[in-house]
Amino acid sequence: MSSFALLPGAPDSPVLLHVPHAARAIPDGVREGIVLDDAALERELDHITDAHTDRIAEAAAGLAGRTPWRFVNRLSRLVVDPERFPDEREEMLAVGMGAVYTRTTHRGELRAAGTDPEPLVERYFRPYARAMSEAVAERLAAVGRAVIVDVHSYPAEALPYELHGSGPRPPVCLGTDAFHTPPDLLAAARKAFSVCGETGLDSPFSGTYVPLEFYGRDARVSALMVEIRRDLYMTEPGGPAGPGVGVLAAALAALVDSL
Repeated sequence: MSSFALLPGAPDSPVLLHVPHAARAIPDGVREGIVLDDAALERELDHITDAHTDRIAEAAAGLAGRTPWRFVNRLSRLVVDPERFPDEREEMLAVGMGAVYTRTTHRGELRAAGTDPEPLVERYFRPYARAMSEAVAERLAAVGRAVIVDVHSYPAEALPYELHGSGPRPPVCLGTDAFHTPPDLLAAARKAFSVCGETGLDSPFSGTYVPLEFYGRDARVSALMVEIRRDLYMTEPGGPAGPGVGVLAAALAALVDSL
């Protein structure tokens, strides 16, 4: 099975719902390089996984008047994090969380010191990046524009790995990019998610994902990160989903329909 999936939407839809952090799966060969025992690994997955965000995106796609495309990571971000820069530009390297994590959410050891990230980057990160670039290029060819809505979640209380965890933690945080997030996209998101309460901006997480091929270069690609505080829809950490999933899916569908 592929480590990611592009799930088709309407031929004339410009929207790509990107779901990078919902999965918990770790291939056996990758598991061997993680130093945590099984119980500790399950606890780490509870904290680091954006649980049920794939369900929210799937439900939203079903509710939308024009079905968006979905690009879904099938593997845990503990394999590779496809949204990190794969080089020294990545600020999360400061806490051992570049494209290949070496530290945990509580800053403990995840992989042995000196672990070479390149094999995992080559096996998982680069194919993912190429496929996402191709998906965006297909939307540009089909409809002349692409809108990436990056679907994430975050804990109600800051975890030790967070570099900017002291700021506001609103029900929905909207992550933006100066080049790729136009004002009308941000306004549409604020309106759609107003049913969930306050929508904050770039706190506790900022920015949004755009494939490097287009990043800072092609204004036809717009993007927004939607960070949902987990207590809105699930029991933390790593627990079951609740009725909030439906409310959030409807809000996300409303955003999709406005685009």
